[in-house]
Amino acid sequence: MKKGIHPENYRMVAFKDMSNDDVFLTRSTVDTKETLEVDGVEYPLVKLEISRTSHPFYTGKSKLIDAAGRIDKFKNKYKKFKKD
Repeated sequence: MKKGIHPENYRMVAFKDMSNDDVFLTRSTVDTKETLEVDGVEYPLVKLEISRTSHPFYTGKSKLIDAAGRIDKFKNKYKKFKKD
């Protein structure tokens, strides 16, 4: 392995899934401004929208997406630009 090309600032970081409040700790070099206390120890915090505990592929549960409503909303929004 080459010397001097890898970051030196690895530290424990808390990653929090905001959709289900799951928190896991791992080593990272990510810069953060927020912190979170886990088991009496304060860690830098990274907020995630989705993680292994909430992603449909890993959980086997899928979210119902209102595709028909979204399509109708799109059509109504751009109806005025329709060429006749």
